[in-house]
Amino acid sequence: MTVLLRSLGIMACVGAMLLSPRFRRSLRFSNPRLHLVRGGLIAVSTQFGFYAISNLNLSTATVLSFTAPIFATLLAVPLNGERVGPRRWAAVAAGFAGALIILRPTPAGLDWAMLSALLAAVLFALALALSRGIAAADGPSAAFVSANGLMLLIALPIALPVWELPTGAGGWSLLALLVATSAARNVGDLQAYRHGDASVMGVITYGRLVLIAAAAWAIFDEVPDTPTLVGGGVIIASTLYIAYRERAVARERRALAAARDES
Repeated sequence: MTVLLRSLGIMACVGAMLLSPRFRRSLRFSNPRLHLVRGGLIAVSTQFGFYAISNLNLSTATVLSFTAPIFATLLAVPLNGERVGPRRWAAVAAGFAGALIILRPTPAGLDWAMLSALLAAVLFALALALSRGIAAADGPSAAFVSANGLMLLIALPIALPVWELPTGAGGWSLLALLVATSAARNVGDLQAYRHGDASVMGVITYGRLVLIAAAAWAIFDEVPDTPTLVGGGVIIASTLYIAYRERAVARERRALAAARDES
């Protein structure tokens, strides 16, 4: 229900933005099928993510969501034909080890909420792999609109059986805050990764962990347990190293290309 109301609010804002000729001109959908696939992946990932948040400690759900860059590295080989060196493979393995520390698998099975958080990360990693081509061809506005439009369509049949609107001024105010911050975060992420260095953006992103942990403690009296802290540390170190190596590899490729151009 939260996902549906959030998507409705964002698409209402998009409807208002469509009144601007400049915004309408920025919407390009050169490959509609790619937009549909990416939007569907983000929509389903969001459903799994909200399920995880509602059933897990906030810090645990957030740390597991940070496995997305690890899965993205893994998927870069078959999807984008990228070559991943042994050091990045080692970082991927370390990241999975960190996830296992948090998951604490037992013979009785795994916690479904934790698996839901991992599924959200896998689907979001697939969307990330597709985002590069969409952002380059159509820009961030089209990527934002298609993702949120698909999110609304997929959330509608899921939310209808449990339809319930917020009550009171407080409930509607919180919903408005959720819509505003979600839209700002989506647009901010697209613009940041479009204009900034991905490795620097990755480091900044981890500041969210501190803010979420502080909010979870202040609002819900939640304190991360030891496995979450240890596994989270391993995952963060792994993803930071992956970002560092990707930056180094990109720099080497640019140097080689420049050398070829000079010769």
